[in-house]
Amino acid sequence: MSNSSGQMRMFHGVGTAIVTPFMNGEVDYESYKRIVRWQIESGVSAIIVAGTTGEGATLTVEERERLTALTKEICEGKAQVIVGTGTNDTKKTLELSLSAQKFGADGVLIVTPYYNKPTQEGLYAHYKYLSERLDVPIIIYNVPSRTGVNISPETVARLAVECRNIKAIKEANPDVAQSDEIYRLTKDLDFYIYSGNDDRAFHMICAGAKGVISVASNVVPTRIVEMVNAIFSGDISKALKIHTQLIPLFKALFIETNPLPVKAAMHLLGLMENEFRLPLVPPKESTVERLRVILKDLGAIE
Repeated sequence: MSNSSGQMRMFHGVGTAIVTPFMNGEVDYESYKRIVRWQIESGVSAIIVAGTTGEGATLTVEERERLTALTKEICEGKAQVIVGTGTNDTKKTLELSLSAQKFGADGVLIVTPYYNKPTQEGLYAHYKYLSERLDVPIIIYNVPSRTGVNISPETVARLAVECRNIKAIKEANPDVAQSDEIYRLTKDLDFYIYSGNDDRAFHMICAGAKGVISVASNVVPTRIVEMVNAIFSGDISKALKIHTQLIPLFKALFIETNPLPVKAAMHLLGLMENEFRLPLVPPKESTVERLRVILKDLGAIE
């Protein structure tokens, strides 16, 4: 991800938080390759491997490495490969991040440590420790609904100023005021904000974010790319129209825990099995039916 001038380049646009297909308990690499190729053909700018949507918590180190290498092979020169490596143990996170770096990741997505509930000073120390030991860009991932901790805009700005490779944040705090404040504090730095929620992507990109790390783009990649590109080219009314059309899908993908609905939707599209690793189990039939109706309305299935 470094160019000749030594600057670390981040992606603009849509990064798909890619699912990990399973078949009979194993990673279904053939389906995975097909899905990633489809994403690239649809114009996404990055693939995020082994994140929340990719069930990163239940993948082995070997599976992560193989997925990273495969994704890099498919994306080379066309899209960036970002790997989710965050855990609630700083040293374990470093190990996973170094492994991702070794297998070709262009960057790592590191969630704020969950369960331990570190203070702002602890969060700062965690990311600074990692930054000093990694060569690839780091994207901070803030998702308080899952982690029980919120990294403040002030802490984000402090890290952005002090750490050469802390380059972006995936902001999934539903309070848009938080991303506004991060933007205000970092607008003069080489620092990117990505929306971590599909339903806030339109608003956040209009307010200075550089893109979205999207769950919905697993299902309708061309539509999400079209929406984001419309905002960048100044066609706000077109972007708003797409955003509005996709609201039912955005909502449905989170009726149950992500990635339950998105995998069910991709199963309906014929892309993969509707299979998970425990403790996740397939979604309720009512969720699948709702997704079926929405996908029909969007013209994605017959």
